[in-house]
Amino acid sequence: MACTPDQVFAVLADPWVYPTWVVGASRLRAADDRYPAVGSRLHHSIGVWPLVLNDETRIDEWDPPHRLVLEAKTRPFGTERVVIEVKPRAGGCIVRIEEHPYTGAVTRLPAVITDTLLHVRNAEALRRLEWVARGRATA
Repeated sequence: MACTPDQVFAVLADPWVYPTWVVGASRLRAADDRYPAVGSRLHHSIGVWPLVLNDETRIDEWDPPHRLVLEAKTRPFGTERVVIEVKPRAGGCIVRIEEHPYTGAVTRLPAVITDTLLHVRNAEALRRLEWVARGRATA
């Protein structure tokens, strides 16, 4: 990405921009006052009206500007563990997202399907995350 790890983590630390870079998130309803402290939660919605589901995401690990681990709930479909790792690289950074469903209906799908869908979704999320981080840096 053409931004620094600190710029990426500035976006990750701001709960109100969550729906701008997380593919499928339609709105943020609330965020715990302690966000992004470990254990704090984002209360978000996924989907497109009128098919909107309310759920939450919890921070399990917060180590800026290196690593963020989330437990993302998208019930009734399942719960996912999301790991975001950021490493500096020549005037920018490399950001990697790993997402693994571990509860719910999604776990019953063949890995080739979930891996493909998550790869496409997370590639777009990374594109959006960079766009937001670069935009905030120039503001």
